[in-house]
Amino acid sequence: MGIIKMHNMDFFGYHGITAAEKQLAKRYSVDVEMEYNTERVAKFDKLDENVVNYELVYREISNFFLNNKFQLTETVAERLADLLFDNHKMANKLTIKVRKNHPPFPGFMEWVEVEVVRER
Repeated sequence: MGIIKMHNMDFFGYHGITAAEKQLAKRYSVDVEMEYNTERVAKFDKLDENVVNYELVYREISNFFLNNKFQLTETVAERLADLLFDNHKMANKLTIKVRKNHPPFPGFMEWVEVEVVRER
């Protein structure tokens, strides 16, 4: 088994509680880790349905952010985890972290993060 890690993928989304968050896109950062049989895929050394195609993962996340609006970062993380785990059956375990950068509240916070794990 091995783990492919994709870190600091940035997207803009209209997720949040306030009217401003729903009208002005906020930057979100996403990390994805998928555990799968890297030894098996390395043996054949070709991109097929058994390999995690990180370009495809990026496009799936990008489309998710373009086509969805939620109030909670927890909902974003949970729904995104469901989507990726459903689309990538080769993954035995998925860990996803969704960070809302500079959330609007009276104070300074670099980001707030929600981590979700799925296992088969």
